[in-house]
Amino acid sequence: MTKISASLKVNKNKQIACDNCDYEFCSSKEFWKNFSYVNEVRLTGVGGKPYTNASSALLRTFYCPSCATLLDSETALAGDPYLNDIVKI
Repeated sequence: MTKISASLKVNKNKQIACDNCDYEFCSSKEFWKNFSYVNEVRLTGVGGKPYTNASSALLRTFYCPSCATLLDSETALAGDPYLNDIVKI
C-alpha cells in the first residue's frame, strides 16, 4: 500500500482506494475524481461584497461514495475540468 494523500492510497491491487473504508475507485492510471461523489457550490457572496459577482466561481468537494469521507476540494470556474493529480508509483 502507498499513501497518495491524507485520505487516498494505492492498494496491493494497484487500485486507488479510500484510506477510511478501502472503497476502490479505479486503476492507479485513471483519474479517481471521475469516480467520486462531487458537490459543487457557487461562491457568490461567500466572502462578502467582493464576491457578489463571482457567479461562475465554484467550490468543488469530492467524497468517497461508500463512506462519505471528504477526499479533496478545489475552486474552479463553472465548466472547468477537474484538477487531476497524476499518480506515479
